[in-house]
Amino acid sequence: QVQLVETGGGSVQPGGSLRISCSGSGGDFKMLAMAWYRQAPGNERELVARMGNIGSGGATYYADFAEGRFTISRDYAENTVILEMNMMRPEDTAVYYCSAGISPQIWGRGAQVTVSS
Repeated sequence: QVQLVETGGGSVQPGGSLRISCSGSGGDFKMLAMAWYRQAPGNERELVARMGNIGSGGATYYADFAEGRFTISRDYAENTVILEMNMMRPEDTAVYYCSAGISPQIWGRGAQVTVSS
């Protein structure tokens, strides 16, 4: 069974840093783009960052709000994708979801991230 599991969510103060990870199992994720999305209460799910498959040379895309603060990375051999978040703001509070592929798009269950003083 193909599965994505996020770990590392939690609480952080404004200006702080947090690292969330996603581990894939049940398939070979090297040929898939992997991404992080987030969804805050009352908002639609939005793309945070994406990293291409192994053939893309690690091409990345960041949403404007993530550019310069967040970094996405992958370990293609271990089927993992990581999101490093720095200079965090209260508006970064959301459930963060790991995703792989496009059609079908595979989703993890999400990890809560809360930024609050």
